Amino acid sequence: MNRRHLLASLPAVFAASSFAAAADSKLRVAVIGHTGRGNFGHGLDTLWLKIPAVEIVAVADADDKGLKAELKKLAVEKGFADYRAMLSEVKPDIVAIGPRHIDQHRDMLLAAIQAGARGIYIEKPFCRSLAEADEIIAAAEKAGTKIAIAHRNRYHPVLPVIAKLIQDGVIGRVLEMRGRGKEDTRGGSLDLWVLGTHLFNLATYFGGAPQACSAVVMQDGKPITKTDVKEGDEGIGALAGNEVHARFELANGVPMFFDSVQSAGTKEAGFGLQIIGTKGVIDFRIDKEPVAHICLGSPFNPAVKEPRQWQPITTGGVNKPEPIANLGAQVASHETAGLDLIAAIRENRAPLIDAKQGRETIEMVSAIFESHRMNGQRVTFPLKTRVNPLTLL
Repeated sequence: MNRRHLLASLPAVFAASSFAAAADSKLRVAVIGHTGRGNFGHGLDTLWLKIPAVEIVAVADADDKGLKAELKKLAVEKGFADYRAMLSEVKPDIVAIGPRHIDQHRDMLLAAIQAGARGIYIEKPFCRSLAEADEIIAAAEKAGTKIAIAHRNRYHPVLPVIAKLIQDGVIGRVLEMRGRGKEDTRGGSLDLWVLGTHLFNLATYFGGAPQACSAVVMQDGKPITKTDVKEGDEGIGALAGNEVHARFELANGVPMFFDSVQSAGTKEAGFGLQIIGTKGVIDFRIDKEPVAHICLGSPFNPAVKEPRQWQPITTGGVNKPEPIANLGAQVASHETAGLDLIAAIRENRAPLIDAKQGRETIEMVSAIFESHRMNGQRVTFPLKTRVNPLTLL
């Protein structure tokens, strides 16, 4: 649904409402971080300095030294050790939840919702389990709070251009999608949680909602068992495995594969997704600019007369100059995401990457562990198991 359609679907009284009046006033932003426990995420604090439509009014950080440094960085006077006290006193329009350690996300989200926040922008992964996601979404829907997830590449305006190329058959019939994490020392299950969720959110944009999953999780070449489960880094919760192999069935019938093997990646060519068709391949390198390239020709016929070339895809088209100035910086800084959340609040619509999509990525992670728990059995969505399946091994 495009913006025009969204606006046309709103009630006629909307234009005369307080939302319309608010379009000329600045929205008040409060920032939550936790130095030493995920900090302020990947720039979820500084992004608001780039948007004239908002003002940062307060910061919370339980670490005193970190709080002082953050107040200076953002040029803000009001600082709080307790984010609940900040939310109660300041009553912000938007809350930015930055900590990367996701064991804090549920409580921070619910506190922001209860404080009356109109919008929340939160670092990924969304939360630790489907049970938490269900609880958060129910609370947000009851309060009317818009939650946006920081899968920043999904806000990239080149994605509709790529979708049109696929629709027009430029790479032929799409056969499969393949994603890999960074496969550094975090390779395996931690890579799955921290970086694989980005790829899942991207893959479902092109392939639709996940329908089923079959997977295996390994530790040093052997299937994980209960004895391998430990408390994971970054507040993940129960975690096991330094090698993950998964296959998802998506709504459009195209399978999506995700693999991550500890220390198998390289800095030059890691962390990405490929859409493979009969006539070519579209490759995404996450957090790079241009974010996508295309290579035409059958990927299964290397014996060609002329060498094939990878060509960049921009919002202007294949191998065209990027017409949007500083686009890479805007996406990387989360500015495009912040602007979308503001528009979602003022237009009374869902953000581009909302809480339900956040839950979908968590469900895909959970499905991998659930399939492994069921000895590689194909498991279907929605999952019946709403807790971390590794706790049930």
